[in-house]
Amino acid sequence: MADEGYCMKCRAKREFEGQVVTLKNGRPAAQGTCSVCGTKLTKILSMDAAKARGWSA
Repeated sequence: MADEGYCMKCRAKREFEGQVVTLKNGRPAAQGTCSVCGTKLTKILSMDAAKARGWSA
């Protein structure tokens, strides 16, 4: 599933393929790389969206 996140380097919204990870504060997020410049993109997910993708705390 492709996510859309804001690339700080390109200054534009980009689609990226992300995997669900857990941040330091316990929140789920999708992380991937920008398709244009290769910068790491992170999109914080809701608990419901993360659980639908198979995330477990």
